[in-house]
Amino acid sequence: MSKAQFFLLSISMMLFSCGQKKTKPTTETSGKINTISVIVDDELWNGEIGDSIRNKFASPVLGLPQEEPVFSLNQYPVKLLEGFMTNNRNIIVIKKEAKSEFRIKDNEFANPQIIVHISGRNNQEILDSIQANDSLIIQKIKKSEIKILQKQIAEDSVIDTKNITSKFKIKVNIPNKYKLAICGKKFMWFKKEIISGSLSLLFYQIPIYSIKDNPNMIKRITKIRDSIGNIYIHGAVPKTKMITEPAFSPYLSKTKIFGRETFETRGTWEIQRESMSGPFVNYVIFDTTNNRILVVEGFCYAPSKQKRDLMFELEAIIKSIQFLKK
Repeated sequence: MSKAQFFLLSISMMLFSCGQKKTKPTTETSGKINTISVIVDDELWNGEIGDSIRNKFASPVLGLPQEEPVFSLNQYPVKLLEGFMTNNRNIIVIKKEAKSEFRIKDNEFANPQIIVHISGRNNQEILDSIQANDSLIIQKIKKSEIKILQKQIAEDSVIDTKNITSKFKIKVNIPNKYKLAICGKKFMWFKKEIISGSLSLLFYQIPIYSIKDNPNMIKRITKIRDSIGNIYIHGAVPKTKMITEPAFSPYLSKTKIFGRETFETRGTWEIQRESMSGPFVNYVIFDTTNNRILVVEGFCYAPSKQKRDLMFELEAIIKSIQFLKK
């Protein structure tokens, strides 16, 4: 081979290698839902940095009857990052280093994975970085966990939703353990039995003018959901019905579902004159294309169980909704 041929071959190999895309990690991540591995040495974890992490990422979930953390936190020393910890799905790495840095990397060691790197020259720089980016981290991890759960649901056995599609012009993935409990003209109730309780999904449609964005929004949403409880959801005792628990005001926020403006309401429900209660999440979706409001609600009754992940399942199902064209 001549020098010219060798030179051309070398250039071609370099161009080929540079043009190759970086392959995604093939290792699958592990870990329980809504769990974060915090990689930080004990000295920092047992001080103000650990307190800040716990306050930000293990704060109580809104709308649950008992306190449960937004994320379950497991702490490990930094040296374990090079070992089995790289397979965990959600990781926050905190170090003291020569420069202050914040970055989020997707699928760094495994797939799917989110790794948050936070470093600083001293405690204050690390604390400032946590303070400045906590909302972004929570939002990104929650969004990722929703997608992962939705994928698991879609790949598992789901119910035939032709009736939902016909009635509400939407597609939604609902696991086949949910059974149709009641079907009305503009109402459907799906229920899943669990040990010592149940999970429920409600779908109903109301006129576009029924709810307006004003200071009385929360009262109006509460009134509508209580009217649905009066019609469809009753206790074992005659003349009992589901209502929004009056002792605690629900939490209201804005979001989007399939590009539609949506009001999310979280609170607790109860059956009047019965010892039954639990959390609910209600989505008022403004579907202006079809000149209506679609209301989708999830609620659970599980007196002997932790409820965070049960409600998260309902949230993931509801957020899988896709609106169909007319």
